[in-house]
Amino acid sequence: MTPSPLKKITINELKPGMYVHHIDEQKGRLSVKNQGRISSQASVELLKKRGVKSLTIDTSKTLAVDDVNSDDESDNTSKCLEQQSNGPKVSLEDELTRATKLHHQGKQIQKLLLSSVKKGLPFDDKIPRAFSKNLVSSVDRNPDALLCLTKIREKDDYLFEHSLNVAILLAHFARYLGMSDSEVQDLSYAGFLHDLGKIQVPDEILHKPGRLTDEEMLVMKGHVTFGVDYLKQTDIAPPLIRAISEHHERLDGLGYPAGVSGDDISRAGRMLAIADMYDALVADRVYKKGMPSQKAFAILINDAPERLDEVLVRQFIKCMGLYPVGSVVLLSNERLAMVTAQTDNPLTPNVKVFYSARNNHFLEAKDISLSSEPRITIVKAVKAGDYNIDINAFFERSVSVG
Repeated sequence: MTPSPLKKITINELKPGMYVHHIDEQKGRLSVKNQGRISSQASVELLKKRGVKSLTIDTSKTLAVDDVNSDDESDNTSKCLEQQSNGPKVSLEDELTRATKLHHQGKQIQKLLLSSVKKGLPFDDKIPRAFSKNLVSSVDRNPDALLCLTKIREKDDYLFEHSLNVAILLAHFARYLGMSDSEVQDLSYAGFLHDLGKIQVPDEILHKPGRLTDEEMLVMKGHVTFGVDYLKQTDIAPPLIRAISEHHERLDGLGYPAGVSGDDISRAGRMLAIADMYDALVADRVYKKGMPSQKAFAILINDAPERLDEVLVRQFIKCMGLYPVGSVVLLSNERLAMVTAQTDNPLTPNVKVFYSARNNHFLEAKDISLSSEPRITIVKAVKAGDYNIDINAFFERSVSVG
């Protein structure tokens, strides 16, 4: 078997002449393009300034230093890894109004798509594709708005919300990895379409609270093939369909529907599998409560590297933060708060305090930066339902209206 030409290195190992295949880890939100040859030391230094920590190079495309044009020390990576200007950033409050409307629109489009699939009718690709682009634009303006909304769920709407949430997670994850605009949009779009085939699974199987029988599991697994076969009759690009076909495949070959394994699973398919599994674990459903993000992260890590891509799992967790935006946490002063933004320290995110766990009553919502409040720490992540709190109502009253 021919060794792979791809090699992961740190930014300090990057040299002129090397060809960057993709960015693995980047601190901050200033995105850089995913691929290109490093033409000078100035390019390396610029990537360091932009927060790039590790990356994967293609050794088969590396040039000798003498073959690289190193005369242009003002090189600003316009020939490689160009900055993607993803539009102006806005505050959480400014983006929430637009994001809330977008989230509602996404659920409505999902309902229309699922109805078309159930009837075997074609759908107009332009509508969901345009929606996906708008979703990515919202993530670029402020990802925390849509990430907050992934926590606002209706138990009966899981099928609509799940694919929408996976699309949001993938847009955020892809931006974190420094992927190009087109790659981010394609991945988010794949997430939005990935579970269309589930509309053909009978409700008694789809919503069954207990373990599925072998026969029922075969029916459930059929949703991937059905969805893929349907999408092949549309104008959806083959790479997107491939990623969708792989979202239940596993590296050890024990996934479905095709039992694809190892390097035969695309990077997009691996990312989709992680986002899909994470959202399914944290979601409240008719028959079960969702789990805190930390427990879901532990399950993802436990499934790597045998089933899930270990590097991508760890990058996903870093991307989401130890306490993801929208999570409810118990503070050391016995108050509950919703995480509203990540900071440089994963232990001290920005939060909105809203409830006294000691006295069991709501408080006037107050924004706090835990990095500026050393006496207040996070004890643990909790589920709002454990305190009989309707998090949807709280969000509408105290978050979405500022």
